[in-house]
Amino acid sequence: MKAPRFKGWFAKLPSLNQPQRRQVLDALHPAAGLDQVVALISEVRTPGRSCPRCGNEHCYRHGFANDLQRYRCCSCGRTFNDLTGTPLARLRHKAKWLAYSQVLLDSLPVRKAADRVGVHCNTAFRWRHRFLHWVKLDRPALLNGIVEADETFLLESQKGSRTLDRPPRHRATAAAMLPNGAFPANSIASWSRATAKGARSMPSPGAVRSRLRNSSVTCYPGSTDRPCWSVTATPLTAPLHVSTGSRTRQSMCAPVCV
Repeated sequence: MKAPRFKGWFAKLPSLNQPQRRQVLDALHPAAGLDQVVALISEVRTPGRSCPRCGNEHCYRHGFANDLQRYRCCSCGRTFNDLTGTPLARLRHKAKWLAYSQVLLDSLPVRKAADRVGVHCNTAFRWRHRFLHWVKLDRPALLNGIVEADETFLLESQKGSRTLDRPPRHRATAAAMLPNGAFPANSIASWSRATAKGARSMPSPGAVRSRLRNSSVTCYPGSTDRPCWSVTATPLTAPLHVSTGSRTRQSMCAPVCV
């Protein structure tokens, strides 16, 4: 809308009655959510904005498209926006992204998430995978401070393999021990309390030690005779027996709690 036409429309707002004002506010509410998303994207991408093709940081503004500012690279001439080359590229309904991020925090299933946000279930499914792709990248290289670790046992999938090293099983089989006394697959999840984030899933117990700083304190549930923790032991390692009421250890440099 041109500026003179907008001034004429804005001057008529006081003459609207209450139902008309409510209708205008309802129409502007999605646009307010879109402005918040666009401002957040620009704030995050501005410090390190560069051409996704050649990596050149010199660019200039080159119009708008899909509610986002486009830029043209001064080196290769390619046009791009702040979402080019990211998992969120080419996704629609940006005004509903913040509402959907809250749905992910509430751990709702796909269909209930789609009903709450007001999108198709296929769109909600696509958004979930795109959003979680960036969440997996938000992990520190090293865990420090008090680190919690625990094992997770999963059934190893050999779908598509022509030669199985185990007897075939039926669907919905519980993750129980195999006949030889071993678990199907083992992974270890670690969490640093210092950063309040950085959960990492390790393929083997020995991979945990390379992700811990020497000054870190590792606490884990269970008994001390678990063989897998002998290769992950840091200078300070504390077993915690939650079932017996043991939730803290004061005989260390720092208290360890669960």
